[in-house]
Amino acid sequence: MANAQAPSHVGSGYWSVAVGRALIAVVPAAIITFNRDHSAQLGLLVFGVFALASGLLLVLTGPRTLTVAADRSLFLIQGIVSMVAGAAALGFHAGGHGFFLFIVSVWGAVTGFLEIYAGIRVRKRPLPAKDWLYTGIGTAILALLFLLLPPNPVVSVGLFGAYLVFLAVFLPIAGLSIKWDSPRQRRDAAVPTNTAPTNTAPKDLDSL
Repeated sequence: MANAQAPSHVGSGYWSVAVGRALIAVVPAAIITFNRDHSAQLGLLVFGVFALASGLLLVLTGPRTLTVAADRSLFLIQGIVSMVAGAAALGFHAGGHGFFLFIVSVWGAVTGFLEIYAGIRVRKRPLPAKDWLYTGIGTAILALLFLLLPPNPVVSVGLFGAYLVFLAVFLPIAGLSIKWDSPRQRRDAAVPTNTAPTNTAPKDLDSL
């Protein structure tokens, strides 16, 4: 009889969600990196598009690729929060540097906490626990730095650009690791590790 396997928490297609989040981060990261204008208005526009697109991705694909109801709820909430924050940033893109700091800090604190909590829940499984933890911690650190750093638009927008670069580099590795790990987990689950001993009665020597 095979040992009971822990729930995978992610379906076979979840790797595409991580890669999709990275692809969404690539364009805004490039815009900030190669643009001399690091104004608060640019920051709000870039953040708004990024948060809205990534939130929509989580809402549409997260529930279909996560196998545990609690995880689906956490990522659904994360997606909704991102969409609301993104829409607010786009709607008030002329809100100034103070609003940029506020909206990104709140978004980072909420979504970072949700992803850290999701990772802690599945900490016995290296994948996807460490990926959710690292991404959540990175988002939470972004929120904390926005609260502690001097109120300088160039620094704030540049810092958000660095966070996007982190996502663009880390998430594809995380997604492909999950993709390549899934077949191995299925093979391990199919191989019996414990076999019950077979009781064979001794033959009657007198019958030989």
